[in-house]
Amino acid sequence: MIGKVFKAYDVRATYPKPLTEKVAWQIGAGAAQYLTEFAAAAGREEPMMKHIVVGHDMRTHSPVLFEALCNGIRDFGAHVIDIGLVDTPMIYFAVNYLGCCGGIQTTASHNPANYNGFKFSKIAAKPVGMGSGLEEVQRFAVIADPNKPRQGGGRIEKRDLWEPYRAHVHQFLDPGLLDGSKTLKVVIDASNGMAGTMVPKVFGDVPGLKITKLNFDNSTGTFVHEPNPLVEGNLKQLQGTVVAKKADLGICFDGDADRCVVIDEHGQTIGCDLLTAWLSEDMLKQSPGSAVVFDLRSSKSVAEMVTEAGGRPVKSRVGHVFMKQAMTDNSAVFGGELSGHFYFRDNFNADSGAIAFAAVVSSLVHSENTMSRQITRAQRYVQSGERNFEVEEKDVAMETLVEAFPDATLEELDGITLDSGDWWCNVRASNTEPLLRLNLEGPDEATVAEKVAEVAGHLADLGHAVDH
Repeated sequence: MIGKVFKAYDVRATYPKPLTEKVAWQIGAGAAQYLTEFAAAAGREEPMMKHIVVGHDMRTHSPVLFEALCNGIRDFGAHVIDIGLVDTPMIYFAVNYLGCCGGIQTTASHNPANYNGFKFSKIAAKPVGMGSGLEEVQRFAVIADPNKPRQGGGRIEKRDLWEPYRAHVHQFLDPGLLDGSKTLKVVIDASNGMAGTMVPKVFGDVPGLKITKLNFDNSTGTFVHEPNPLVEGNLKQLQGTVVAKKADLGICFDGDADRCVVIDEHGQTIGCDLLTAWLSEDMLKQSPGSAVVFDLRSSKSVAEMVTEAGGRPVKSRVGHVFMKQAMTDNSAVFGGELSGHFYFRDNFNADSGAIAFAAVVSSLVHSENTMSRQITRAQRYVQSGERNFEVEEKDVAMETLVEAFPDATLEELDGITLDSGDWWCNVRASNTEPLLRLNLEGPDEATVAEKVAEVAGHLADLGHAVDH
């Protein structure tokens, strides 16, 4: 049963089956073994290298899974620092702030209410996914047996880190917002998730932010709408409220508040790649000549605007494990994904919804234009949006596409990217679903429609299109 809960980047499954309290205990013991052994192998001998930071989200079953996880960690012999009900990025902060060997958040992010899971980080909050340690956590968890004698002796300590976390995030806020000399009207949709706890504690007393709250109640573990800001239908309430309140912008967080999507003053959704392009300008003013990392599905305007701002654009594979590694390898100041994850050098190269929000409002008050006018500069091309295809023979489908466009430049960083000059596309296998995902960009609507139909025709010969 335990093998069913491990995914590409984390543990994610329905509760109470297959994700049970026993499985959570096994995962706690397995994670403790991996994290402490990784720290020892890295030559780390600091006092906190047998301590693991653990938090949880607001789901009704998170406390029982959290308790079982902590018991597994302690039964292995590692120590738990319980930071309580927190957003996932606070785990990344706490691991670094306290100097621990790793951290675990109990959460299912944007999944429905009957799901739960765990996200793992190791030393310096570096990600743990398949290929970077999660397979070892799984291996150790499988052999962990709560009925057999165990080392035991692990302690548990509760810590409240909201004040230092708040101070850390405020470093990314414009001083004018902090002292009230500049103001913005913002509508925030917490999606009945952890932003409902985080936003009041971190931004609630910022004089320059006039916040209208939507769906901040996270006490019941239920959602007014699915806590996934990438689904346009989930943004309707926010979009309408932004327009009705004549707000400067809107923000929608996902369930564990590590991702966010921005709405302009007209209620229009801003693509996360275009937001990356715009935010990179301010980041590069603070760190001239630095690299900016973006996922390879992003508009060409991202690389163009980074270059124009004097930075070095760096493409990455999709996924936080690859983005964080690219941030580290290139000493990048900033990075952004289409999924709504934004990464910051001064946040340990980790992603943060709270810091992304701080960066957006700070960049906006630096300018004299509205949100929509700022983003217009990045809207240089037409994008198809992501199209999905169920295809059994994924490798055959991608080979077929390469053969169909022999004059296109081929890149194989993640799936295949075909660039014909005036238009380009990327086709890659999903890490979480049995799908091929297509993203295409061109100079105008007609070209995009024509080329999407052409590419889809080749994929449809080997499978069929799906709506999600």
